Amino acid sequence: MRVLVVEDARRLADAIARGLRAEGMAVDVAYDGVEGHQKAMLTRYDVVVLDRDLPEMHGDDVLSEIVAASDTTRVLMLTASAGVEDRVDGLSLGADDYLTKPFAFPELVARIRALGRRSSPAAPPVLRAGDLELDPAKRTVARSGRPLELTRKEFGVLEVLLAAGGTVVSSEELLERVWDENADPFTTTVRVTMMTLRRKLGDPGIIETVVGSGYRVGAG
Repeated sequence: MRVLVVEDARRLADAIARGLRAEGMAVDVAYDGVEGHQKAMLTRYDVVVLDRDLPEMHGDDVLSEIVAASDTTRVLMLTASAGVEDRVDGLSLGADDYLTKPFAFPELVARIRALGRRSSPAAPPVLRAGDLELDPAKRTVARSGRPLELTRKEFGVLEVLLAAGGTVVSSEELLERVWDENADPFTTTVRVTMMTLRRKLGDPGIIETVVGSGYRVGAG
C-alpha cells in the first residue's frame, strides 16, 4: 500500500512514517500543504494522511484538489480539534475518515488499512494461486501449507502480483506500489527482490517474466 503523510510537525510526521513502514507500507512524507499537493498530484496513493492546519496551503484546499483529481485515493484527515463542526467540515469536503490528535497509533493503522481496501477493487480475504496462499490481514504466506518468511518488500511484491489476478504488472508499477519516493527507478531493486522472492517460493516457479512487459503469477 502506498501512503502519503502530509503533516507540518516534522517529528510527528517522521514518527508516523516510521511506524507505517514497519507495518509494510510504502510511505512518502510532505511537511507543508504545497509539497503535499504536489506529491499527491504526481503519484497515485492509496491513502493520504492529511493534517488540516497546514502552512503554505491549507489542508482543506489540498483535500479539494485530491478529491477532484482522483476517485480512488482515500483521505484520512488529522486535526487537533475534537469539535463536531470541524469534523463535519472535513467530511463534507470529501475526506473519507477523520482522526483527532492525539491518537493511538494502532487505530491510525487500522483506519489506513480499512481505507486502503476501499481504494482498489475488492480482493478476496486470502489471495491464492495454485498451492500458494497470501493473507494480507495476517501478513502470512504459505505454499503447500508450509509457512514462508518474506521481507516486507517481498511480501508487497507478491501481494501486488497475486491481486493482479494473472495480468502483467510492470517493474515501474511494482516500484510505485511497493517502494516509496526514495527508491531509485534506475536501480535493479525490483529485479533483485524478484530473484530472492522466487528462491523463497521454490519450485515449480510461479512468477513468470513477460519479456519487455513485466511479471505475472501463473498457476504454479
